[in-house]
Amino acid sequence: MKMRSLESNMSSGRKLFRLGNTVNSIEAIKRTLLLSDPILRCCLTVSNISRALYFICDNVLWARSLGLVQSIDKERWRLNATRYYFVSLVMCLTRDMYVMAQLMVQRSRDQQLQQKLHQHLNENPDVACVVVPQLDAFVFLLIECLKSNPAIALDTIKNLCDLFIPLDRLGICETNAGVVGFCGLLSSLLGILSVLKPHLKIKP
Repeated sequence: MKMRSLESNMSSGRKLFRLGNTVNSIEAIKRTLLLSDPILRCCLTVSNISRALYFICDNVLWARSLGLVQSIDKERWRLNATRYYFVSLVMCLTRDMYVMAQLMVQRSRDQQLQQKLHQHLNENPDVACVVVPQLDAFVFLLIECLKSNPAIALDTIKNLCDLFIPLDRLGICETNAGVVGFCGLLSSLLGILSVLKPHLKIKP
């Protein structure tokens, strides 16, 4: 009985925290609209709008669970919340891919990196012959970029982990509760890490 009461209180606390997240998402929309890069502006603004709509749906569901709202279709609102969450994550991943592509283009012009790449291909002639050289060079450049920019790597992994939740709920890619739980735990740990170490948090 005490455990149920504690679980209920923790759930209510999380919902109250999400009320603040709704406001934060709206404020984030205002900030992302001012970004000079049109692709980043589009991706992040759509992501924040979707996230705000997700929190609104979630808060409505919370109000219904408290009996404050009665005349709503619970399953429909839950499905809409999941869809908004899914769109938000897809746009965040699109931003990650875009930033990663920009970094790779910049690093490819670096003379030192070009020398490392040629050395890598020369030291691994068998791999270069078996695998398409351009693909080997692409993978090498990608790894070098992720090593020098751990924030983008961390954000990409976190978003991919989060993506399993709406994919499962929407029936797009059904998995078991263990996989969803593990991905959720890993995402939470990465989120905590980015808070403890601000330099690991991607900007903008």
